Amino acid sequence: MKKISKVVLAVIFSMTITNINAEEMPKIEKKEIIVDKKENSVPAPKTEKVMFKKVYQNVQYIDEYNWLRDKKNPKVIEHLKEENNYTEKIMEPSKNTQDKLYKEMLGIIKEDDASVPEKNGDYYYYSKTQKGKQYPLHYRKFKSLTAKEEIILDENKLAGKSKYFSLAEYEVSKDGRYLAYAIDLDGSETYTINIIDLKTGLLLKDQIKGTSGSIEWSNNNKFIFYTTVDSAKRPFKLFRHEMTKDTKKDVLIHHEKDDSFYLSISKSKTNKYIFINLGSQVTSEVRYLDADKVTDPPKIFAPRQKNIEYSIEHSGDKFVIMTNEDSPNNKIMVTPVIDTKKASWFEIVPHWPGLKIDTFDVFKDFLVLQERENAYKKILIVDMKTYASKYLKFDEPAYDVNIDSVPEYNTLGLRFRYESLTTPNTLFEYDLKSGARKTLKVRSVLGDYDPKNYVSERVYVKSKDDAIVPVSLVYKKGLVKDGTAPLMLYAYGSYGSTEDPNFSSSRISLLDRGFVYAIAHIRGGGDMGREWYDNGKLLKKKNTFEDFINCAEFLIKEKYTSKEKLAISGGSAGGLLMGAVTNMRPDLFKSVVAHVPFVDVINTMMDPSLPLTVIEYDEWGNPNKPEFFDYMKSYSPYDNVTAKEYPNMLVTAGLNDPRVGYWEPAK
Repeated sequence: MKKISKVVLAVIFSMTITNINAEEMPKIEKKEIIVDKKENSVPAPKTEKVMFKKVYQNVQYIDEYNWLRDKKNPKVIEHLKEENNYTEKIMEPSKNTQDKLYKEMLGIIKEDDASVPEKNGDYYYYSKTQKGKQYPLHYRKFKSLTAKEEIILDENKLAGKSKYFSLAEYEVSKDGRYLAYAIDLDGSETYTINIIDLKTGLLLKDQIKGTSGSIEWSNNNKFIFYTTVDSAKRPFKLFRHEMTKDTKKDVLIHHEKDDSFYLSISKSKTNKYIFINLGSQVTSEVRYLDADKVTDPPKIFAPRQKNIEYSIEHSGDKFVIMTNEDSPNNKIMVTPVIDTKKASWFEIVPHWPGLKIDTFDVFKDFLVLQERENAYKKILIVDMKTYASKYLKFDEPAYDVNIDSVPEYNTLGLRFRYESLTTPNTLFEYDLKSGARKTLKVRSVLGDYDPKNYVSERVYVKSKDDAIVPVSLVYKKGLVKDGTAPLMLYAYGSYGSTEDPNFSSSRISLLDRGFVYAIAHIRGGGDMGREWYDNGKLLKKKNTFEDFINCAEFLIKEKYTSKEKLAISGGSAGGLLMGAVTNMRPDLFKSVVAHVPFVDVINTMMDPSLPLTVIEYDEWGNPNKPEFFDYMKSYSPYDNVTAKEYPNMLVTAGLNDPRVGYWEPAK
């Protein structure tokens, strides 16, 4: 094989962030593109080859790097450490540049900050970040914002000296006395639940291990509901735990035996019901409990039907339903609480081709829809008494807007977050009755940032089969389109996930040095509705890769950049994208950043013991069927590396990552 320009692998054994004071930031008089003049020539680690054979589809499959999967093998850890050392040595000439950029990026972040208080029951809840502390602190005030501040959770104390820390969620009991929280200290995404008595500040003996992190309280404050995970990290069992009782006596409420289904729990905004949400990639089912009578058996709202998805909320004497039945882009229906049979469902917001309803929220007198049309987000307000409706207006050429959490049901204050490639995240409150809009908080960007100094735009690219792909761009005002500007092109393109044009303060350091930043809204994502997603999955997955390549070619043709100045980036399934397009067109990119990339498609999808595999059949296909196996093998990055010149590559892995095994990027 010819020598690859440079491929480095960074394996994250633990995740820590070093805090640097803003006062220590060096003053950067001139923002220039930094090119390190010297370059290390370091031999890459030699990876041992060990013969390993498997039979897939009656054909012998050889994988000489299969041994890297054995994390208990000291040779594996030793090899990964060698890869990390190699990465550090290769990157050593740019160490000063890295430090300078890191300090610069950190220097524009406001470390002492607080969220806008959110009313829930008798309390206002909010969080703060403090200078020198890595994690937030959570507070509340009783009935009034002028009341005494009470700290209810300090994530820094929970993290202690752990090298990794993640708080999945915390939930306060309805009476405000108890707080249950779920934490992970090793990155495995398996959480331990603890409960604090907020009156005494004492930690109760109720500790529950092996959970997914989901928590809900009964209305009588005596029970919590939680879900546990199976060996594949799939939330599959729902339990009811009685306070102060032995957790071994917890009651099993539901066991989801279908390996393709996830289980999650939520509470209705009215606090009347606890929802048991069951869903695969293409099918869903909801069961529900009366939150005041949680020892009663749950009821099925509507039995699962293959390829039909729905979700529900409670509003007064009815349930509000969003469903894709006969409506690929979803529609909204209602049904009486006393009768959930489909024959009683009544449509209030119809399905529209080209316009997708992403999600919805309920208030006592209003329904709020978050929609998407032509890769633009929209918010629709519906009066539930008259069914009159109106849209909120936004003016920028590329932006992101999201309905924000409002726990209170009986309120007229809708909160939503707006941002764009040039506008920092801004929290608004909108009066659903009067239409008045007020700004609650603008995320601070320290220094001399002025959005007027930057330009965002939306361009459209014709793909190989004439599909029109949107691309969102941002750059500093005064850009000359002569092909000399460096450009970072990012995309994801899977699971119907959307990559909206949001704000990033760290991106400013690139823009100020003349970079163009671009997001390709390729098929496989949900940016243009359900059909856009369906045309980039299963046996149409290659549309995702072709779209990305066509976007890159367009940006070069229009002289936003050149092949010599084009960098690309993606993570997880977006890392699969990086691997696929790099195999297909290695000549098109100067550098590639692949974060925890899903690149060993065949071996992973043929192993049902791994997390997500069976669930993923609806996304990638079942490789036990020859047509899917052959199609996957034709694009699987690991299976399509050939002897040719590749661009410079940085590949990262997480040793305990349950979604993409570290061995995939290591291979």
